[in-house]
Amino acid sequence: MASANDNRVIIFDTTLRDGEQSPGASMTIDEKLRVAHALAELKVDVIEAGFAIASNGDFKAVNEIAKQIKGPTICSLARAAKGDIERAAEALEPAENKRIHTFISTSPLHMKYKLQMEPERVLEKVIESVTLARKFTDDVEWSAEDGSRTEHDFLCRCVEAAIDAGATTINIPDTVGYTTPTEYADLMSMLFNRVPNIDKAILSVHCHNDLGMAVANSLAAVHAGARQIECTINGLGERAGNAALEEIVMALKTRNDAFPYETGIDSTKIMNASRLVSAVSGFVVQPNKAIVGANAFAHESGIHQDGFLKNAETYEIMKPESIGLNKSSLVMGKHSGRHAFREKLKELGFAELGDNAIEDAFARFKELADKKKEVYDDDIVALVDDGMRDNEHIKFISLAVTCGSKGPQTAELELTVNGETRTAKTTGDGPIDATFNAIKAIYPHDWKLKLYQVHAVTEGTDAQGTVTVKLDGNDRTVVGNASDTDTVVASCIAYVTAVNKLIEKSQKTAPDAMAS
Repeated sequence: MASANDNRVIIFDTTLRDGEQSPGASMTIDEKLRVAHALAELKVDVIEAGFAIASNGDFKAVNEIAKQIKGPTICSLARAAKGDIERAAEALEPAENKRIHTFISTSPLHMKYKLQMEPERVLEKVIESVTLARKFTDDVEWSAEDGSRTEHDFLCRCVEAAIDAGATTINIPDTVGYTTPTEYADLMSMLFNRVPNIDKAILSVHCHNDLGMAVANSLAAVHAGARQIECTINGLGERAGNAALEEIVMALKTRNDAFPYETGIDSTKIMNASRLVSAVSGFVVQPNKAIVGANAFAHESGIHQDGFLKNAETYEIMKPESIGLNKSSLVMGKHSGRHAFREKLKELGFAELGDNAIEDAFARFKELADKKKEVYDDDIVALVDDGMRDNEHIKFISLAVTCGSKGPQTAELELTVNGETRTAKTTGDGPIDATFNAIKAIYPHDWKLKLYQVHAVTEGTDAQGTVTVKLDGNDRTVVGNASDTDTVVASCIAYVTAVNKLIEKSQKTAPDAMAS
């Protein structure tokens, strides 16, 4: 087991589990597999692939990731219940290295109102769940949900019991993002000082960002002896999100003088993972986001530019190449051939694309190059992501709109629904409204539009617009996104993508409790 003297920090990625619990961030199985492959390339130590009992879809995703992904340990979450643990074990069966992660709430507030259990019964459940999980794997993680608000005496008893029952990793989550770095470090020190068998397990931390301190809390815990950090790409997660993997990794790498610890992460793969998670989740990365935001390595102030041009270290504390950010701006055009395009795809992290997918992407690249004077890396990433849609019950064929200050604004739309061509001509309050009305006329539904968002992929009036649409229906919230130089067309395809996801997810059911 790792000890406080060991400087190796395990990176446990929960993008596919806790990150996917963000409202509207639900991913298809194929999307989860793409993210899992990216995480393996990033060389994370543990991939929490999902919550196997949540639905048949979650079970299949965990099972497929267990079959296909080599290298990282594959983990499934399970409540302290026999059915959860057995379902997790079944899903993880094909994995080279597997972990069952079981949890139960331990704070007075959660035990009284959420679990409605007495502390002694909770302690019994800790022992029962870990003991059962150990029958399926030697790698068992136990979490004290709401651990940062748990009474110290009871937390110590639970941790000691979990380790005695066979837990090899003990996770103390700051489930509601309430603690501070000093408090959290003191909590870790308390456990090291008071739990007699703590040296037989790795101490882990899982911080939420409700007060904006998730990364700081995680790093403070490492200083105090924790050796696993649970985090997500782009900080994706419920409410204000989780500790951001890219911020933790680059803080450890850039300030190794202050944080003398190491990870096994290949930081040059960070940007690819960030772009992919943003694309499949529909959660756009804010421009001023640390490490992976569009402005993270941008310099506009004259004073900053002058200093940067004289010596990049005046205003850049890390090199953009260290996170896999290619500094070449214009690299492709309408005269570029297949070989150059294939090499560019590899450079951008799409090495796993098959020949058919590459041909499809190349054809759409040529179409884009005819429309745009300059084709940037981000343009190529957007069009490749658009080509990776799966399970399309409804497919976009064509759209013509009439708009302007003199109405009515109209949309003439052609779609195929399960192979059958259908058309509609509708009006609306603007071209987007008219287009969405046409989709509803072709495929009637009462699902609610919860979010409509547009941003430019690159610069200029000929830039591709990326549109994000969030739909709410069938007790599900899904996100669709699409890119095109015509924003109305992108809007239509994004809406259709969201409808396809709702159709796919209409049969999914979730358990009545989730963990953070």
